[in-house]
Amino acid sequence: MRIVMMGTGTFAEPTFEALLAGSYHVGGLVTQPDRDIGEARGSTRQTGRGMKAIAQERSIAVLQPEKINTPEGVAALRQLKPDLLVVAAYGQILSDEVLQSALLGGINVHASLLPKYRGAAPVAWAIYHGETETGVTIIRMTTGLDAGDMLSQEKLAIGPEETAGELETRLAPLGARLAMQVIDRLAAGPVTGVKQDKALVTKAPKLKKENGLIDWSRPAQRVVDQIRAMQPWPTAYSFWRRERKPAVRLMITKARALGEASGLAPGVCRAPSAGGSLFVAADQGQVQILELQPASKRCMMASEFLRGHAVRDGDRFGPESN
Repeated sequence: MRIVMMGTGTFAEPTFEALLAGSYHVGGLVTQPDRDIGEARGSTRQTGRGMKAIAQERSIAVLQPEKINTPEGVAALRQLKPDLLVVAAYGQILSDEVLQSALLGGINVHASLLPKYRGAAPVAWAIYHGETETGVTIIRMTTGLDAGDMLSQEKLAIGPEETAGELETRLAPLGARLAMQVIDRLAAGPVTGVKQDKALVTKAPKLKKENGLIDWSRPAQRVVDQIRAMQPWPTAYSFWRRERKPAVRLMITKARALGEASGLAPGVCRAPSAGGSLFVAADQGQVQILELQPASKRCMMASEFLRGHAVRDGDRFGPESN
């Protein structure tokens, strides 16, 4: 079987490396074009070793079209003569023409328990919504967004303090293992999948910078979940607002939920304790900020921030202005 891999970032790398270490012929790699530093920082994908670098080490042909669904992109893909496309976090929805370029079509390694969290950022949205487990699903690809029949699925528990980046790193080798098992089955003969229940579909759209803005009216635990979900990008943030002073943008990278109610309105700060703790009221409790990064400065512990910044009772965290 001749396989062409399509993917970008650390989630795709273990699957690509498993293919290269296996008995199947890898005929090429299709990955996203090289980006400059500014564009790379705006991506939700962790870069790792780099798919292109892995391919070049093994003298594997590399395609990097801006849009694979163009006639030129399809023609270049067909020249690789794939029997099967193996896709993981590629970043583009594939057309019928692309899928039909391979004799067996394509399979997709998706980082969720489908039909939940269809879309570009399933790991982040699972954490954001407080899920305690997720997993990987291998699907037969269609032109619908993550809508194909399920060929394999396995669950994995989400750690209570795990960030999206950390969880994605743990899911990646699971995806590689399941993908290789499905490929072995496809090589042996026809494989029947399980249709997804449309009534259970939820969406996981691509993250935007504004998804990082914290809504302090959400329950305290959900605020902490958002902070975990937005790591490594776009990073959760809030504005520290004081009377007669400009708002200060703070990226918040680590926090803890406390169940005790403060009696304060959501977003209102409590004066720091002697130990240098920073507490912000939320619904159903408080959030203790442990680590943060002021704009244009390095990340620091909250206690260090408080040594140089006077946070007072009644200061507010929230949007830049009301």
